[in-house]
Amino acid sequence: MTMQAVSSTSFGGPEVLRATRVPVPEPLPTEVLVRVTAAGVNPVDWKTRAGGGIAGVLGQPPFVLGWDVTGVVVDVGFGVTRFKPGDVVYGMPWFPRAASAYAEYVTAPSRQLSHAPRSLIAEQAGALPLAGLTAWQALVETAGISAGQRVLIHAAAGGVGHLAVQIAKAAGAYVVGTARTSRHETLRELGVDQPIDYTLSPFESQLKDLDVVLDLVGGDYSLRSLGTLRRGGTLLAIPGGVSEQLAAESQRYGVRATGMLVEPDHQALDQLAALADTGRLRVLIDHVYPLADAAKAHTDGEDGHLVGKSVLIP
Repeated sequence: MTMQAVSSTSFGGPEVLRATRVPVPEPLPTEVLVRVTAAGVNPVDWKTRAGGGIAGVLGQPPFVLGWDVTGVVVDVGFGVTRFKPGDVVYGMPWFPRAASAYAEYVTAPSRQLSHAPRSLIAEQAGALPLAGLTAWQALVETAGISAGQRVLIHAAAGGVGHLAVQIAKAAGAYVVGTARTSRHETLRELGVDQPIDYTLSPFESQLKDLDVVLDLVGGDYSLRSLGTLRRGGTLLAIPGGVSEQLAAESQRYGVRATGMLVEPDHQALDQLAALADTGRLRVLIDHVYPLADAAKAHTDGEDGHLVGKSVLIP
């Protein structure tokens, strides 16, 4: 039995993504087979396709990209007790190893998946795991945010950013978010207390004594953010990690600077689902594409103007 998938045939631009037919995977013991109803598209996808990202983990093409997934369990391997056929699940399995979510079916360890939020449609559930886990693991588990803290989120309208805003608000934080003015209304609806248009004036000239900065942009943003933090504050440098220069400068400013790479985590997925099902977490969908149009999804994503996430539908 075969299925449709989208394969990266070589490293390069979106044109290297090609629809193909591959065998349907079979679940090993402790794994489940999931019929995919939606697969999220993330920056790590197009970076890896181009030879960056985690291409070093996946090795040479061809390979099938994608980690975000939601769908229906159709078979379970020996030993699985968490799910049964017919359950609707979601998750980010295998990361950073290949999950091959740009396909009609995936297999995954059962404990890297959770029951999908009941309140979300498939497109939203498929868009949530990688970005939601990144925001949760950064803010809640790494920075340990708490009520009353002041948190700056760069790229607050983006895939990770718009979820991080809501996670920070659910924790009781005061949230500052950077985005173009055209997105400020959306940011306020999500809970941002102080939107800043980074194109009009330097964000660092407007802020000080912050407790946490979540840098989702990279480049010089982390260095520029150091002066906005109080001594003892935390800088989370997500895209680029902590360079030698950033490490040295963070010591001079008396702040903690750390990188982070998201990991599969069914317990955090349960927490995200609870936030969604209690109305405290919305998942914004910028665009929905047929699976065969993955190249178009990458092209649009690399333009950098998405609000929320894009997803593929098999």
